[in-house]
Amino acid sequence: MFEVLSCPVPASIQDLGRPGYRHFGVPLSGALDTFSLRLANALVRNGPDAAALEMRLAGPHLRATVPVRVALAHAMAVIERGDGTRETLPAWHSATLAAGEVLKVGAVQGGTGYLAVAGGFAVPVILGSRSTYARAGFGRLLQEGMRLPVGAGNLSGPEFAVLPAPTFADDEPLRVMPGPQREAFTDDAFATFLSATYTVSHAADRMGLRLDGPRLAHVGGADIVSDAVTPGAIQVPGDGQPIMLLADGQTVGGYAKIANVIAADLPRLGHRLPGDVLRFAPVNVEQALAALRADEARLAQLIATLRQAHSGEPDLEALYSCNLVGGVIHAE
Repeated sequence: MFEVLSCPVPASIQDLGRPGYRHFGVPLSGALDTFSLRLANALVRNGPDAAALEMRLAGPHLRATVPVRVALAHAMAVIERGDGTRETLPAWHSATLAAGEVLKVGAVQGGTGYLAVAGGFAVPVILGSRSTYARAGFGRLLQEGMRLPVGAGNLSGPEFAVLPAPTFADDEPLRVMPGPQREAFTDDAFATFLSATYTVSHAADRMGLRLDGPRLAHVGGADIVSDAVTPGAIQVPGDGQPIMLLADGQTVGGYAKIANVIAADLPRLGHRLPGDVLRFAPVNVEQALAALRADEARLAQLIATLRQAHSGEPDLEALYSCNLVGGVIHAE
């Protein structure tokens, strides 16, 4: 298991969530970025639904009490080896720690990162999932002094890396489809929503993001008879400022929904932080499905082409695949 030496920013154990309980008022929960979770799990030869540690802004310092193999997504770490040496673990690489060695995770790139461990984190299963949902007491947020059990993982064979490191279109508009209450908004409001920029406010957590931007006008009022909401739903209360629901979002809501973020863009939405600027772009059902299929194909390709990590030597194949020349000058 791991012993938590420090945890400057709350982190939580997440897997792919607990579907099938929304009629009981239980949110899906699970990882905000399921694409990165699954890719990190593949680096340590886990199944896609193994429980990993979701980190926001900065990661914890952990001591291994048994040999473990780990991999990081959207973060890098320093490993303090038993012989006193220090080794950098980049994002999208796996590494094996001996008992007693310390993993110090640094800043998280893009707001949300994952630490996968071979065998997954073996915290208790609640309603079919190991995901933390703190509001209902399903699991606990990480704290100094906690001990995190690890399942039996495969530590034999080589360590792996995603080479070159994957890139993500974080600056592209979030793709949306009209919400079930589109008619509750004026045409001007919907056009404003699609053309304006919005800023994530400080009211942001795993439940959702409140946005600041141009006010969106309703037709006849913001309130509706409460109906189902899902991650990605964009509600607009009476103040005209959108609220975007995330993985821990409630299961029903009484505000009109102007749009829904498509499934393929939910992982990108899970990285947004206060101060980030968002834009939206409309798509239809066929385009939304095509985007989801493309993301699934990309993930499958990345997993199928994982490369053995090289220790101390440059990966010439990865270098040759990149454009290393940014320009040429001739000086005499």
